[in-house]
Amino acid sequence: MNKSAAILFMLTCAFLANAQEPSDSIVNQELNEIVIEAPKVIRKADMDVYHPSKSAVDNSKNGMQLLRNLMIPSLNVNDALGTISSAGQSVQVRINGRESSIEQVKALLPESIKRVEWMDNPGLRYGGANYVLNFIVTNPTVGGSLMLNVRPALNCGWGTYHGNAKFNTGRSQWEVGGYFKLTEGIKAHRDYDETFTWPDGMELTRTETPLGGKLNNSMCSGWLSYNYIKPDTTVFYVQLVANKTLSDLFRYDGLISLSNGNKDLLLSDESGRVGTTPQFSAYLEQHLPRRQTLVVDFSASLYNGHSYSNYLERYENVTDYITNVSTYIKDRNQAYGVEADYIKKWSLSKLTAGASYTANRNRSLYENLGGEVFHQRQDKVYFFAEYFQRINKVTLTGGLGAQYTSFKFTETNQGNDSWNLRPQATATYSLNQNHNFRLAFTSWQSTPTLEQTNIAPQQLDGFQWRIGNSNLKTSSSYMLTFRYSHNLFNQRVSGSFGARAFTSPDAITPYLYWDNDRLITSYENSKGLSNLSFWLSEQIQIIPDWLMFSGTIQFRAERMKGNNYTLYNNAWSGDAALMFMHKGFQLVFQYVKAQRDLWGEKISWGEDINLIDFSYNWKSWQFGAGILMPFGKYDQGSKSLSKWNRNEQHMRLDMRMIYINISYNLQWGRQKHGANKIINADANVDHSKTGGR
Repeated sequence: MNKSAAILFMLTCAFLANAQEPSDSIVNQELNEIVIEAPKVIRKADMDVYHPSKSAVDNSKNGMQLLRNLMIPSLNVNDALGTISSAGQSVQVRINGRESSIEQVKALLPESIKRVEWMDNPGLRYGGANYVLNFIVTNPTVGGSLMLNVRPALNCGWGTYHGNAKFNTGRSQWEVGGYFKLTEGIKAHRDYDETFTWPDGMELTRTETPLGGKLNNSMCSGWLSYNYIKPDTTVFYVQLVANKTLSDLFRYDGLISLSNGNKDLLLSDESGRVGTTPQFSAYLEQHLPRRQTLVVDFSASLYNGHSYSNYLERYENVTDYITNVSTYIKDRNQAYGVEADYIKKWSLSKLTAGASYTANRNRSLYENLGGEVFHQRQDKVYFFAEYFQRINKVTLTGGLGAQYTSFKFTETNQGNDSWNLRPQATATYSLNQNHNFRLAFTSWQSTPTLEQTNIAPQQLDGFQWRIGNSNLKTSSSYMLTFRYSHNLFNQRVSGSFGARAFTSPDAITPYLYWDNDRLITSYENSKGLSNLSFWLSEQIQIIPDWLMFSGTIQFRAERMKGNNYTLYNNAWSGDAALMFMHKGFQLVFQYVKAQRDLWGEKISWGEDINLIDFSYNWKSWQFGAGILMPFGKYDQGSKSLSKWNRNEQHMRLDMRMIYINISYNLQWGRQKHGANKIINADANVDHSKTGGR
């Protein structure tokens, strides 16, 4: 099947390259629709469009910094940590329509970014993404560019280093770049206690006193890309990327006190992963007569690495271990994806239809099980069609997707397959230039992961185990969103207020059960998660182009029903940023309180974090300094509500990092426009996971 997909892709490329030359331009053509215009934002039916101001560009040295300087309400951008999120959820990043990485965003010249498209209600072609951020880039008329950035910490082993260069010859453009992230030996510990309850009512509480620990999370990547553009006809893009996880390790040492009066235990809990992931992608876009476009994309990735965990318990002053659990898994996994889309535009409407196929082939060798090998096949086929129509001040979008998923374990022939429908509809009403209302219904599917379906038993500690469920079915999620967007006080205040209702009636969630003296963590298609959330996001230009504020506050009420439990969770979350810019100087304050999410029998939260960053721009240089976590404690953790294991964990890192930042940009000669990629086939490779107690 893999060879067939590759042959089909090459034949399609050969056919389209010889297609008749049309009269349409390869530049994105936007539909003539009613928009709400403001100096920095245009609100469309399916997105908010932000145009960078001169001060935002002048105070930026890469695409990530420019995005932060736009201060888009509801979007949290942390340039120091290299993260982009919204309401605690991931954001899919694209450049000229093609799915990209944070490192590629950092390689963008601020002067080349013409606009940023923010979609909090992505269409069917985006494959169920929560949010989409699309950078529309037109490169300046120079023959090349060089970008360098270093950001080392002064008081610990942490830092990021980035370099990128572009060269142009005729209709061709070459790009080469690299990225290195250092996180080595960061002091860490956890605050943790747990209570186990057996079916006969017996209880045991284990309270941990931290004795130390460390975190490593170092990685690097390099990429080489080539694009060819024949004006008004063809775009061809090909890229090679190599990602390397150098050290991904968390080690914790502690002293366990037991409620049954037994002697205290010394604990060492360690888990990590090392691996290499080369990736290849090729893209072809062919414009045809009568405003028609055909797009084909192919991608492939490999993963070769290993994951491990070691859990050790012993009495003080005793060398022999009473618990010694070691897991070592070698993965050699592959992923392939191909997608084709057809787009037809009219003056007031647009039709998009497409199909994609994704294949995952996973091979896991368990050294702790005597070298036993497990093979898993995952296949996903997706078809969709979506229609967009403007009628005066109202814009309507409707579409339907159909997805087939299948996964099988070769050794046991266990697995599952299913068909699922993915309807979607949106109605937008533009009252006037300052008020916009939108009602949207979306749906998507979540396929079981390798970890959730892997039937190989993994021991986590003295009596806890994890065993996947090969009978899991693909789950569906549905969401109804109302959003009111506004521009007030002569465009000085812009933002949105909204309400969102979400349900996943068969969500794939973990659950716990006892099997004799073993407490097993497995996975099930639950009876459903439902939540209702309200949010307010605002951007305020206190002093235009000098002093700006943006922030979001959100409240979420949730109910989770499993096969043997019903749980509730109510939580506030939010973020805020204050930025001052003047004559090349820039001062930024950021604060994030992560969303507390209920999933299965656990409430978990991401990073509660704050930051101060100061920089100065001089010619092609930027010099800066900052501090992560100047106030409070770093916190990331979870709370288990299971009747069999109640626990609460807070991971603490020594994150009070003082860093410096130096950037340099050089441009020369004459440069052509970069490739404009509309779609991106999915080929995300899986890898195993160990530990997780």
